[in-house]
Amino acid sequence: MAFEGLSTKLQAIFKKLTGRGKLNEKDVKEAMREVKLALLEADVNFLVVKQFIKDVTARAVGAEVLESLAPGQQVIKIVNEELTGLMGGANHKLALGSGNPAVILMAGLQGSGKTTMSAKLALYLKKQFQKSPLLVACDIYRPAAISQLRVMGEKAGVPVFERGQQPPPQTAKEAIGFAGKNLHDVVILDTAGRLHIDEAMMRELIDVSAVSHPAEVLLVIDAMMGQDAVNAAKTFDETLALTGIILTKLDGDTRGGAALSVRAVTGKPIKLVGTGERITDIEAFHPERIASRILGMGDMLSLIEKAQESFDEKKARQLAEKLKNDGFTLDDFLDQLRQMKNMGGMQEVLGMMPGVDAAKLGDVKIDEKHMARTEAIILSMTGAERNNPNILNAGRRKRIARGSGVTIQDVNRLMNQFEQTKKMMRQFGGKGKKKGRMRFPMQFR
Repeated sequence: MAFEGLSTKLQAIFKKLTGRGKLNEKDVKEAMREVKLALLEADVNFLVVKQFIKDVTARAVGAEVLESLAPGQQVIKIVNEELTGLMGGANHKLALGSGNPAVILMAGLQGSGKTTMSAKLALYLKKQFQKSPLLVACDIYRPAAISQLRVMGEKAGVPVFERGQQPPPQTAKEAIGFAGKNLHDVVILDTAGRLHIDEAMMRELIDVSAVSHPAEVLLVIDAMMGQDAVNAAKTFDETLALTGIILTKLDGDTRGGAALSVRAVTGKPIKLVGTGERITDIEAFHPERIASRILGMGDMLSLIEKAQESFDEKKARQLAEKLKNDGFTLDDFLDQLRQMKNMGGMQEVLGMMPGVDAAKLGDVKIDEKHMARTEAIILSMTGAERNNPNILNAGRRKRIARGSGVTIQDVNRLMNQFEQTKKMMRQFGGKGKKKGRMRFPMQFR
């Protein structure tokens, strides 16, 4: 989970600090030494750490903090503000300008996830901003790069423009003309990556940029590369004049060094992050929310946004009506399960809750496979069985277990859970006194 190691260490440091009541300058400086070590272990750039600690200490040892009623909380507030500033202060939106089509040039080292992220970005623009994007295959060197983009484009429902082994600057130029004639308002250029930065690669990127006049030049970097990613970003920016950065694999970066360093080192904002393997796992980067999550304060805004994206309001109203009339079926149960899955892993969701220690979520033993088994069991039933579970006798349950590759006990457990869930949802969303207060689907455990 993103920032897991750093988050655990910082929360432990500040727990000790807030437990002391009154603080003096020595207490603050001791805590800052521990914070410094935690940041360095998280692979944050040394110069960035040095300046961060200097800035926090200067603010935290002031009389206004040390003489306050809750000095520990004041120090945490300062760290939160400085962390937010370190990562850019606020969300930096994509600036597509007035060009039609607007061009986004995607650059990066090989293996950073650039082609996949190009398709994710296309879908993101399509869903969130009602754009009509066109993906352009400008990587003619990596084997199967063009076919990979075609596959990803199909998943995103976005067309792909390619001209085989034609020089990428020419392909980019033709794609822009094609987009203008076919009402595509955004062109995303998936350029070639390399195993290392070399002059030929940079020359080609400059040529592609010269013919396409991109509104955004986005560098895709693997968050798990840490300082190597930051160094690559600095070199790219010196040659190509980046407008922003996309961090991929943020969900797997337990340290967080790249996210905390790249803005300070390059001066370029992180605009988007990849948070998983699914094509929908892309989101805007909000420094204030990330800082809050690192310090264990949760990220309720992102959680609410995920819920709003994942849950269908019309279906929710229909479900409430079904509950009122005792019409909740296993099809409805399955639909709720799928909407919950659309929010991402349960650990990710819980990690956004205030006061939840990401490092301890493993002890909760949230079984994502249990969701898949539940889905398999329900899909092994006939339509009549899903609509009327009362007809599920021993013979039917045995057939369902065999068809879904589970035991009869698993089927029985699911049915017990279904009945409990129906009872709970009726209380909160149907006939009970708390009618109308149901906001989230049932939980699976």
